[in-house]
Amino acid sequence: MRLQRVVSAIDERSGASPLFVKALRYLFPDHWSFLLGEVALYAFMVLVGTGIYLTLFFEPSLGQTTYHGTYAPLQGAHMSEAYKSAIDISFRYKAGLLMRQTHHWAADVFVAAIVVHLMRVFFTGAFRKPRELTWVVGLAILFSALLEGYLGYSMVDDLLSGMGLAIGYGVALSLPVIGGNLGVGLWGSPFPGDHAFESRMYIGHVLIFPVLIGLLIGLHLTLVAARHHTQFAKRPRQTNRRLVGVPAFPGQAPRSLALLLAVAAVLFALGGLVQINPIWQWGPYETSLGTNGAQPDWYLGWLIGALRLMPGFDVTIGDYTLIPNPFWGGVLFPIVVLGVLVAVPWAERRLTGDRGVHNLADRPRDAPRRTAFGVAFLTWVGLIFFAGSADRLYVFLGVSYESMIWIYRAVTVAVPIGLFLVVLAVCRQLQEGDRQQADRERAEREAEDAEREAGRGLQLDGGEPPRAPAAGP
Repeated sequence: MRLQRVVSAIDERSGASPLFVKALRYLFPDHWSFLLGEVALYAFMVLVGTGIYLTLFFEPSLGQTTYHGTYAPLQGAHMSEAYKSAIDISFRYKAGLLMRQTHHWAADVFVAAIVVHLMRVFFTGAFRKPRELTWVVGLAILFSALLEGYLGYSMVDDLLSGMGLAIGYGVALSLPVIGGNLGVGLWGSPFPGDHAFESRMYIGHVLIFPVLIGLLIGLHLTLVAARHHTQFAKRPRQTNRRLVGVPAFPGQAPRSLALLLAVAAVLFALGGLVQINPIWQWGPYETSLGTNGAQPDWYLGWLIGALRLMPGFDVTIGDYTLIPNPFWGGVLFPIVVLGVLVAVPWAERRLTGDRGVHNLADRPRDAPRRTAFGVAFLTWVGLIFFAGSADRLYVFLGVSYESMIWIYRAVTVAVPIGLFLVVLAVCRQLQEGDRQQADRERAEREAEDAEREAGRGLQLDGGEPPRAPAAGP
């Protein structure tokens, strides 16, 4: 009774009861694929929590020092304060290695969950009206997460991060007209830049991008709640105008809480049991040691692949290089990918002429051209992603690097086109199978209705109802 009085007193002064009740009655689709977005959200929460712990011990400084810590192979080595503090986090502070590796795994899972979530939205047509803005905000979260991850492992100043920054510096310089000034402006001086650049990366990683991603997630969730989720039409009651699902409480809330605990448990288990980015093996950044096999995180492999596949040419005017070669793979390629994805809702509307509101999710076969294009586009990006590992294949398998590049250039053109035609044909065959199945079921229902009508007529005439033929021997 005392709690009820407290709740009543708060409601009388805030008027929040209707909003609270509405939130509790919000319906969630009862399908596992709608949990992918929640996995990304909970991975981000783990990222923030572990990131706060790491911030307490990381030193964002390129000032030089000598290592005298517990990791024997680096004893007496000269390195930056940033790299030394990352080594100390791994070996000196309690739970430091667990937190650092969990942070890294959470970043990988965060990006992967967003990608799979966006694939689900694309192939079910959930980006259509009235959810175009929700789709665009989701893409903004993904590309912000890529930049956030790049800054995260770049500021450690190990050999991996130094190589990544060298590539990033080259890509920044490749921007037409403004590249030189932009590169010097960000780095402070020609590569590797001055000490202020480390501070800029640190502020970007621990403040600007986390706040930006948090705001985008909040906007994304607000739009989802305002427009509601889509749903699969599995039951007759699930229509474009009627949503059938699980209420927020007591249905969805326990599921979400269990998923949060499961995501956190899996990430901490990975952080404790599966090694990732062992920076003590890479060593501090030294240009002369740039062939030690260190690789960037997987979600940047598509950009490395694009840089490898582009033929070596520049656009020049007289003696002036207007567009250096890194521009094509490092700038134009991601802009094309992002531009195509952003344009998807409006391009499909224009091509199909469908301007209606869609609250029902499609099966992939329901939109053959969309599905075929999605598979082809994903394959195109995926093949470029694998081209980023051409140097590793050369080292491990001894396959000629130049031959692999030419093979990748050919398959990135031929395979997506071939898959587009195959997937289009398969989806249309599946649609034809659905139509035949519907026709067969309709004919069977009509035959049963006719049989019942015939039996009813005989009974009204005083005759015997027809009997089913006897089963054979």
